[in-house]
Amino acid sequence: MERCSTGVTLPEEGVFEKEISEIGVLRIEALVEDLSGTYLIRSLLQNYFKEREGKKIPYEVYLRPHRGIGTLPTDLSYRPNRHHYGLLNLLPAKLRAYEHSLDKEHSLLLIVLDADKKDPAELQSRINRLVEKQAPSLDHVVAVAVEELEAWLLGDFTAIKKAYPQADEKIYKRYRQDSISGTWEQLAEIILGKASRSLIRAGYPAVGTYKCDWAEKISPNLQVGRNRSPSLRRFLTELDQVLASREL
Repeated sequence: MERCSTGVTLPEEGVFEKEISEIGVLRIEALVEDLSGTYLIRSLLQNYFKEREGKKIPYEVYLRPHRGIGTLPTDLSYRPNRHHYGLLNLLPAKLRAYEHSLDKEHSLLLIVLDADKKDPAELQSRINRLVEKQAPSLDHVVAVAVEELEAWLLGDFTAIKKAYPQADEKIYKRYRQDSISGTWEQLAEIILGKASRSLIRAGYPAVGTYKCDWAEKISPNLQVGRNRSPSLRRFLTELDQVLASREL
């Protein structure tokens, strides 16, 4: 499990953000690849609901980090063993459990993952088909970051600069939004400058702590209205559509 700068390891399961705890509240189950993603999604949703137009929706968010993306099992009815921690490894079984346990009228499932080198549209379509098969009655949104979730942090340089005043805008301007070009490496260079070289050489697992710190410190400053990431904008548009359908 990753650790952040606070030195506190967050639990795998639990309520990270809760508003208006009452009967009828919208329960958002958010499945993310790792701990750093929970900080990002928590802050994004806080900001999204604050800025969102229309009827106020009481909600609570349950953030579920995993140990990487993993791979989908060949047999979708397979029951995962205790050595499987990846989001995709566990996804079919979790979907079946959600289908039988969640209140469909007051639940929304978010699945957030990195495209890495995969085709984002193809990956999103594949996961959507899986959800429709395993949990057909659940409202859901599948969000695929291009290339990594750090692209969503890179979509808002003002937020980066507020968290890290030393962030280099000249280096930032070289980044092409949502490009397949080593996303976390570019964020590292913007924040750490030449010191990023040793981190990039080290790679994983050393970078996990840094990714968690970046998400923890930058994401509270994100504003969805100014974010430049196309993959984040697609996610928010689809979230708008699902929530709007609930207001009809």
